[in-house]
Amino acid sequence: MSFLQDPSFFTMGMWSIGAGALGAAALALLLANTDVFLSKPQKAALEYLEDIDLKTLEKEPRTLKAKELWEKNGAVIMAVRRPGCFLCREEAADLSSLKSMLDQLGVPLYAVVKEHIRTEVEDFQPYFKGEIFLDEKKKFYGPQRRKMMFMGFIRLGVWYNFFRAWNGGFSGNLEGEGFILGGVFVVGSGKQGILLEHREKEFGDKVNLLSVLEAAKMIKPQTLASEKK
Repeated sequence: MSFLQDPSFFTMGMWSIGAGALGAAALALLLANTDVFLSKPQKAALEYLEDIDLKTLEKEPRTLKAKELWEKNGAVIMAVRRPGCFLCREEAADLSSLKSMLDQLGVPLYAVVKEHIRTEVEDFQPYFKGEIFLDEKKKFYGPQRRKMMFMGFIRLGVWYNFFRAWNGGFSGNLEGEGFILGGVFVVGSGKQGILLEHREKEFGDKVNLLSVLEAAKMIKPQTLASEKK
């Protein structure tokens, strides 16, 4: 009997193919949990942020340049990936826990969203203690927009973030675009510049609150600066 007629040959062959596929899957899983395939964020220049058009979410919205948000007293700004996302709601609540300390520093807290659908922003507002603006052109998510697609669901860090938010009692929905990654900025007054720029690297990658507060303490309000001159 030739080896081609030997049943054990085919069994070993199938086992080898299965082992190879399993190895490839394990390698793919390993690589997906490194930063190798993550798009690197391009830092935003102050001039880029200043010129962004934002809209208020009032019944009669007005358009303003983003620099109005921080021109006098600086600002902490959250670029929300998706208002209905329970991970975004968790970060919004965390940032809002700094509100009383930011108020003492005279630094406002804002958020921008990239779309305004149904009651998503209204439903997000209980988690966020600042004013929310619409960034229709998604400029706050640039200069180079980064997306995390379905790879995010095989990253261990993302699953850790999921469980953390669930255990914290946060819930959400699947309404709206949620693949373009967000971030948090602390911007100084006038031309002081961007004091902190946190870019979400994966779903639920939150900014360090202590870093936000330390950056906010560095802001020099324009009113005080003009009085010293």
